[in-house]
Amino acid sequence: MKIPFLDLRAQNNSIKQDLDRKIQEVISSQSFILGSEVEALEKEIADYCGVQYGIGVSSGTDGLLACLMALEVGHEDIVVTTPFSFFATVGVIARLGARALFCDIEPQTWNIDPEKLEDALKSEHVNRSSSSIKAIIPVHVYGQCADMAPIMSLAKSHHIPVVEDGAQAIGAEYPHIHDRKRANGMGDMGVFSFYPTKNLGAFGDAGMIVTDREDMAKKLKLLRVHGAKDRYFHEFTGGNFRMDAIQAGVLRVKLRHLDDWIAKRKSRAAEYDRLFVQSGMIDQGFVQTPKPVYQNSGVLHYHTYHQYVIRAKYRDKLQMFLKEKGVASAIYYPLSLHLQKCFSHFGYKRGAFPESERATAEVLALPIYPELGPDQQEFIVASIKEFYEVGD
Repeated sequence: MKIPFLDLRAQNNSIKQDLDRKIQEVISSQSFILGSEVEALEKEIADYCGVQYGIGVSSGTDGLLACLMALEVGHEDIVVTTPFSFFATVGVIARLGARALFCDIEPQTWNIDPEKLEDALKSEHVNRSSSSIKAIIPVHVYGQCADMAPIMSLAKSHHIPVVEDGAQAIGAEYPHIHDRKRANGMGDMGVFSFYPTKNLGAFGDAGMIVTDREDMAKKLKLLRVHGAKDRYFHEFTGGNFRMDAIQAGVLRVKLRHLDDWIAKRKSRAAEYDRLFVQSGMIDQGFVQTPKPVYQNSGVLHYHTYHQYVIRAKYRDKLQMFLKEKGVASAIYYPLSLHLQKCFSHFGYKRGAFPESERATAEVLALPIYPELGPDQQEFIVASIKEFYEVGD
């Protein structure tokens, strides 16, 4: 059986008429950059996240970069983040000449460990440095929020702004006192990626910054157009971070289906959980399945399963075996960011962040999308079990 890692064609075909109609509307308007379509999406995403402002940008990466520029992060400033994330999280720090101060991750969620964050903020490295910590970037990995309550408490006590990297986590929720908050609605700013493979994906690159801070919203809207308030009159150096109207239109159509798609992803994840328990592979120590850390009523989206990621013994050999069986899989991420060659100037060595390094050797993402069928899931888990049986 041939099973793709993601089947975008099935998703897009299910809403093809609405997508085609919206794209034609944008073409007929002849307004292709920013404009009313982007403004409408900004309001809809802000409302969805429970914040006041949305700022449409060209990508999640550019959104992170713009946020750090808005906070005036510069040469030798320090930004605290996780070494277990997509390259862009740290790439934007390096591009501004700043330094990444890494904190290890929790083994259960793969998100930044608040206890390690507290240690980092008090570390000798920070105390001896003449540079200041200008931001903290927690990353909501795989569709589950980092533990934001202690992170925000630490940030507030140290007077450090928080930029949430929610590229993978739109719609994810976090328990917050008597209510709950959504990803990117807790920090000073939050950034989404709408890369086509995301749970809410565009037909190209696009991103969104959300915030409750009016000062940041105003500044970010200038930053995305080269820092210009009026055309050709620039208040500061920005960039070309503008969102295309066609991408906004596509996202507005898809946003109406997002909660339903997330619910189906959760259902597929629950089926994987059941199949893995039934297989005996968990008890045998071959596989660990992902575990949402916040109690889930079944209605709340505490985990949106952008990825369904297992820890697997003999991971690389298992991936090769699955490929031979026709099952696609992916590794997010094969090398911790502190060990990337281009970040060697940060001065970290192997062994500095053992949980992140262990995760890079064990994690394997399996196919998960709303259209994935139960027969396909049964085949995937049966194939994994066959691998370990053959290995025995």
